[in-house]
Amino acid sequence: MKASLLFSVANPCLSPRQTTFLNNNKKNEEDSAFFDGVGIRAESPLTVTRDTSIGSWLALASVGTFQVLKLPLGFIRVLEWLFAIFAFATCGGYSGQLRVSVDCMEKASSNLSIGIDFAYPFRLHQVSFEAPVCEAMRRERLFLIGDYSSSAEFFVTIAVFAFLYSLVATVVYIFFQNKYRENNRGPLIDFVVTVVFSFMWLVSSSAWAKALSDVKIATDPDEVQLLISACKVQTNKCGSVQGPRWSGLNTSVVFGFLNFVLWAGNIWFVFKETGWHKGASRLAGGASEKQADTFNQQPYNQGSFDQSGSYNTQGNLGQSSEYSQVGGPTSYSNQM
Repeated sequence: MKASLLFSVANPCLSPRQTTFLNNNKKNEEDSAFFDGVGIRAESPLTVTRDTSIGSWLALASVGTFQVLKLPLGFIRVLEWLFAIFAFATCGGYSGQLRVSVDCMEKASSNLSIGIDFAYPFRLHQVSFEAPVCEAMRRERLFLIGDYSSSAEFFVTIAVFAFLYSLVATVVYIFFQNKYRENNRGPLIDFVVTVVFSFMWLVSSSAWAKALSDVKIATDPDEVQLLISACKVQTNKCGSVQGPRWSGLNTSVVFGFLNFVLWAGNIWFVFKETGWHKGASRLAGGASEKQADTFNQQPYNQGSFDQSGSYNTQGNLGQSSEYSQVGGPTSYSNQM
């Protein structure tokens, strides 16, 4: 700054605008030298901002413990997250169609392609279609039979909540591992929720599998023909043109039971993180140590023979006895 002032004083011919421009250039050179010294490129303010944002992302990533994803606890959580997506996507996004034909004696009244569309949540009693009566060009409005929305919506709801919980749990495992293990509250909540979701996956998958079998029966083209009055007349001919495709819904049932297997299998790995398992391990370790100490202690001291033929025995109770034998047999003296 002093150099710039001296430069402006030494050059009185410069205008104030030129002097300000030279001072700004000098300041930019000083800032560049400072940033070069600390290892930051200061080509422009935008460059500095971009480098700072990248550094913050790298710092955030370094805080996370991504190694937990290599452990069964974190790896299974990721699988649960993916399989939950597949479960509710294959069920909630389904739409099917079937087609039947009614060939009347009066060809003008015939309809050889009656399309019937249905979709999730499978309220079939609200699905309507029109079929010819085969009498004077009249038509009748018919509805399918059955309401299977409760089982389907229950299955999708469990899948959505499982997806959300798996996502939150994975984030907690990675970035909030210390908070998760603090006071043993996190593992206990995680264990209880895992058990509940395991049971709910079993119930919802079983209910949805039963409902799906009923949906297949209700939307069978042969069953739908029984609803059409014209098909009950022998002179008219009814037939099936196209049946629904069930691959997507069958896949949803498979993913439902796979989710049950994943959540039930993860119960053990979550239980190992709780204080219950650690407390049982400590008790087992303490019992084994006490047993080892008991075996290491000598219960009694065996006696030994000395050179004079004496046999000394000393038990745990501190009792002692001595039997000495010198020379020949013991002699008895009786006084008469």
